[in-house]
Amino acid sequence: MASLSSNVDYERLLQSIMDWASELGFQQLGVSNIELSKHEAHLNNWLAAGFHGEMDYMQKHGSKRSHPEELVDDTYRVISVRMDYMPPDCELSDAVLADPSLGFISRYALGRDYHKVMRKRLQKLADKINGQTDAFNYRVFVDSAPVLEKALAEKSGLGWIGKHSNIINQKAGSWFFLGEIYTNIPLPLTSSQANGHCGTCTTCIDICPTKAIVAPYKVDARRCISYLTIELHGSIPIKFRKDIGNRIYGCDDCQLCCPWNRFSQPTLEQDFFTRHPLDAPDLVELFNWSEEEFLKQTEGSAIRRIGYERWQRNISIALGNAPTSEKIVQALKKRKDETDKMNSIMLAEHIDWALEQHCISSE
Repeated sequence: MASLSSNVDYERLLQSIMDWASELGFQQLGVSNIELSKHEAHLNNWLAAGFHGEMDYMQKHGSKRSHPEELVDDTYRVISVRMDYMPPDCELSDAVLADPSLGFISRYALGRDYHKVMRKRLQKLADKINGQTDAFNYRVFVDSAPVLEKALAEKSGLGWIGKHSNIINQKAGSWFFLGEIYTNIPLPLTSSQANGHCGTCTTCIDICPTKAIVAPYKVDARRCISYLTIELHGSIPIKFRKDIGNRIYGCDDCQLCCPWNRFSQPTLEQDFFTRHPLDAPDLVELFNWSEEEFLKQTEGSAIRRIGYERWQRNISIALGNAPTSEKIVQALKKRKDETDKMNSIMLAEHIDWALEQHCISSE
């Protein structure tokens, strides 16, 4: 740890940091040490089982993910924050999922890209801290580097890792984003909820459409709809396509069913309010977007990261799962004709599958 001023009252500084965090729109802040051996063992076992699928970034950084001091020199403490994101103005998720003519988008992606929003706020928080200490060394993270954010959040007292592998807070559920500041200042540690409060409940395991939660606290990403629709670059395995239903970007099922989310609160952060009519969009209308329309409608959104081809791939599956109609069949045929120009074998294959679900030959 770098040489720091001995006359700093770190208890008082922590209280100031918590106050600043609240002013910046964070709902909670906690501080943890960097001892992650238990979580490191869990990560290594998860990787060894191949549960990360094509997410090679989960293992390419070696031990930096579980040893913060290797990622940022002189790291001694990690400040973790959470920010609620459930939009107060969106259609009820259950209603959208029950209507196969609509597309379901994970509720975290309905507003502005959280990476940008959270990073700016965390940087402002770091700037305030920097004005109060000497030799302050830090780095800000928002789901953007090899960081075990859930483990650190759990250690800092923001919640516990549930059986679905998401962080749950006893008073706020799980609809929130996480962010971190790695720092060298010796802040007091905050209390932890590490023992968890899931009890005997297995609702998230039972309800998962693709049975991706293969055991409590263990998710096989290769089966997870969020992975399949967002992280996977190529063809979605046929065995999962029916189970995907009308989920075209992510999946919230394991959070929607969690009893603790009865305590969650809608976000007050306007950047996370629904942008464009994406909370209950018509599938055919989305499928008819040109690439230019896709880029325009998803500007500033996390959705844009999957690109137009995967967006079309996901909607093709949802259209294949919808009841047969002339509108759907014509949209699929029209797009199939256009895939030759796009030179997308992968997309053409998904459209063919969708047409087959409506007993229409792709020939």
